[in-house]
Amino acid sequence: MIFKLLRSDIEVDDHVFNGIYPPKISELAERHWTPVHVAKLASEYLVRYPNDRVLDIGAGAGKFCLVGAACTKGIFYGVEQRKPLVQISSDLAQKYNITNVKFIHANIDQISFTDYDAFYFYNSFYENLDTSCPIDDTVIPNIDLYHTYTNYLRQELKKAPIGTRVVTYWSGWDEIPDSFEMVDTACSGALNFWRKRI
Repeated sequence: MIFKLLRSDIEVDDHVFNGIYPPKISELAERHWTPVHVAKLASEYLVRYPNDRVLDIGAGAGKFCLVGAACTKGIFYGVEQRKPLVQISSDLAQKYNITNVKFIHANIDQISFTDYDAFYFYNSFYENLDTSCPIDDTVIPNIDLYHTYTNYLRQELKKAPIGTRVVTYWSGWDEIPDSFEMVDTACSGALNFWRKRI
C-alpha cells in the first residue's frame, strides 16, 4: 500500500514508511535515513530520463532508493558497507516488488562512478567523525577514513561528464568539486541540488 501511494504521488508519512523496517532499524530513521519528502524531491531532480542510473552513496537501510524507485522511472543503486542492511533493503525490494532498485555490499572506493548517471549523498562518511548516534558497532570512527572516502568521492565527481547531477543532504560540501554549481536548495539549506557545469 505504501509504495502504491508513492507511485500515485500521494504523500506518505515517515512514521508509516519506517514501519516497514524491523524496530531497531526504524528507531534509527530520524537520524540516519532520508525522510520520504526529501527522497522524493531528490530523486525527481536526479532522474531526467527513464532508466537513468542513480547511485546512493552509503545507502544505509535503503530508504532513499526504495522511495526514489517508487516515485520515478529511474534505476536506483544503493552502495552500503554493512551487509545486514544490504540484506534488509534487498528483502524489502523483493517483498514490495520494486524491480528498479539494487543494493550493493561494498565500500564506496570499490565503486566505479562511470556506471551511473547521477548521485545522492546523505553525508554517510560523517559517522567516522560523530559517535553520538552510531548505527551499530561495526564501524569504528576514523577521521582518516572520513578524509579518504571524501577525497575519493570528490575525485570521482571531478571525472563525471558535464551535466551530471548530484544531490547532497546535510553535507558540508567537502566532496563537491568546484566544477559543480548549486542550482537549487531546499529544507532550509540542508538539501542541495548540484549540476556539473565544466
